[in-house]
Amino acid sequence: MTGMRKEIEAFSEYLQNTRHMARNTQLSYERDLRKMADYFEEKGILYVSQLNTAVLEEYLEALKGQGRKPSSISRSIASLKAFFQYLLQEKIIGEDPSMPLKAPKVEKKLPSVLKLEDVDRLLAQPGNRSDKEIRDKAMLELLYATGIRVSELLALRLTNLNLKNRFITVPSSSGKERVVPITDQAKKYVTRYLDTARPRMLEDRKSDILFVNCSGKPMSRQGFWKLVKHYASLAGIEADITPNSLRHTFAAHLVKSGANLRAVQEMMGHSDFSSTQRYTKLESVKKEYEKAHPRAEG
Repeated sequence: MTGMRKEIEAFSEYLQNTRHMARNTQLSYERDLRKMADYFEEKGILYVSQLNTAVLEEYLEALKGQGRKPSSISRSIASLKAFFQYLLQEKIIGEDPSMPLKAPKVEKKLPSVLKLEDVDRLLAQPGNRSDKEIRDKAMLELLYATGIRVSELLALRLTNLNLKNRFITVPSSSGKERVVPITDQAKKYVTRYLDTARPRMLEDRKSDILFVNCSGKPMSRQGFWKLVKHYASLAGIEADITPNSLRHTFAAHLVKSGANLRAVQEMMGHSDFSSTQRYTKLESVKKEYEKAHPRAEG
């Protein structure tokens, strides 16, 4: 293992053990840095002491030449900066060569939002013919009722539920929790799942994870993605729907109905208010489109 790769491994352990960073974020940093190490090893650069701003900029140009998107390059730069800050902190290097690096501008796309009738059709697909359908119904209803992230939905535990008072507490990697109300419909279907399907599906009786897969273990993001695609197909929804579509739809529908933006920001867990304001912009664009386009539906 080269000196650079040893430092990358030590940095990864630091993120996990000292920073207590989310596993997915840690792996993302690790992936980016290993790609960097691959590139420099081919050029005979094996140690972090050999890296300077010029060679890092050359590496970023190589990524552009490979057709990497601005968002991907921005993420790589963030990984580099975090890595070199760690090396500086540990006094492994004397100065940070990544400091002058600037991320390319990333165009923020407006979120994809479903029409209310599409949401109704999607949520109507899972019935109560099997434990899986009962679980799926509860998951989709809860996701649309709260607008939480898919990762947050899959991480929910029984202790996060307060069905009596109709709210959930959503934990985060930063240690902060937020409280999000739920609808009567979501309460109804989550209660049905808890009373019937979950006890039969659960493998470890001591586990307090809320949603489990058909093997009785915690559900994966990939498993939930397939679930959403399956029901979207059954519902005849032609729009490109993803698990996050219900999160975006939740926010857009609240904004359209006149909800306070700060309240929406709190429920969504947005640290940046501009992320919430996108839904106002989306609604404004849709209104202008429907007003002006001769074939737009009202």
